[in-house]
Amino acid sequence: MNELLDADLSESARILMARGRLTAEGDPEHYRAALKGHQELSDFFRTELNWTVGVHEVADLICLNKRRSDVPADRGPRLVRDRQPLAGSLVMVLICLACEQLWRRPRMSVRELLQAIAQVCAAEADSGHLPRFPVVAAKEVTKQQARRNRQSLADALKILVAEGFITVDADLDRTLADEDGDLVITASRDRLATKFSSLSPTLLQLDDLPPDQHASALSAESLLDHTADTPAHAPSLEQRRLKAIRRLVDDPATDPLDDATDTTPYLHTLTGRERALNVAAALGLTTTVRRDWWEITDPSGQAGSLDFPNGRRTERQAALALLAALPTREDPTASLEIDEITALFADIRARQPRWAAAYERLPLLARAAAAELTSVRLLTADPDTPDRWQPTAGVHLWRVRVRQPAAPPAATSLAPDPSPAGHDLPLCRSAESADPAPATPPAAHQGDVDG
Repeated sequence: MNELLDADLSESARILMARGRLTAEGDPEHYRAALKGHQELSDFFRTELNWTVGVHEVADLICLNKRRSDVPADRGPRLVRDRQPLAGSLVMVLICLACEQLWRRPRMSVRELLQAIAQVCAAEADSGHLPRFPVVAAKEVTKQQARRNRQSLADALKILVAEGFITVDADLDRTLADEDGDLVITASRDRLATKFSSLSPTLLQLDDLPPDQHASALSAESLLDHTADTPAHAPSLEQRRLKAIRRLVDDPATDPLDDATDTTPYLHTLTGRERALNVAAALGLTTTVRRDWWEITDPSGQAGSLDFPNGRRTERQAALALLAALPTREDPTASLEIDEITALFADIRARQPRWAAAYERLPLLARAAAAELTSVRLLTADPDTPDRWQPTAGVHLWRVRVRQPAAPPAATSLAPDPSPAGHDLPLCRSAESADPAPATPPAAHQGDVDG
């Protein structure tokens, strides 16, 4: 059984789990700690999760390569914007093409990069391997389409800047908004070399495999076993152990019963339970365990980018209001319909007319709130019926505290506030986004709703 990691290494390990990398200039303190203890970190991740820690001193980079065949659908590079949506397929393709060109020429202007990418896309567009990528208005290309393509490249380059692979000498948005704009891109070839952590897609013959097997093939350790884990071959004990513990430390919550196998789910065994708790403790995470639910929280907020239930956005407030109501339903395990959520929000608005005033149509707010809870595994969407969700066992682990702002003295003298100053409700809350990183201490299990 593994020993606990050193406290400094636990912090570095949590950051690696959330970001996938540590750079000397981005986080010098944790980078130095991880570099000093890289052997212990490498042994821990390899033994417990079969994840590889790469130390690249020349590039001043330490990276964690997660190898998951069950890749979460809400993970991936996020656009560098206010709400940081997931990058679309075009942006992902442009990231790959930009890395290819910058590997050959580590220093080039953005106009040269645009021209090179446009030429590569034009050569492969007829075969369907790459999309067309016109960046200048022409007879068959509208200004809007050209501008949208340049903005997609700006998004791709901003992701590479945020990850520390390239630097630019001017504002990307302003430069690419103008057809005549230009700036210089400087790339680190040593860091670009670390982006290729999987086996070669050509050697894996991905074209011959159905799309639902691509993730398993790319996460395989060798060419011999990239198709071993198929329905015809039951997963081994080691494969089930790795899958269970990877999900436990990498996801906001885990249902030990949702992975049906021929034997008892690993987390239900005494050995599996003890080993999983030890791994979580080694990483400095706090575990809440029920027979039907495991929830992992990180009081430090380092293990992921998710900050739910904190936040003052209307969608988050609506999610918390919905979360407070879920355990008090007549049947908390029953399916949740959008009409029920809409009725709840209509009742809240009747008592607080100014709440969610930006949403004239409450069904839109209901879907947004449900999406927030789905991202943290408190709800699961019904794949067969739109606008229907199934509450998970995690809803019983949280308490929502409603806080009303203090009324002005003049208003207090005229009439008392009809709503209570605050109250606690049994509630659920899960950490996410995809990554386990609530900013509130897990022992409190609280979400604040401001009235």
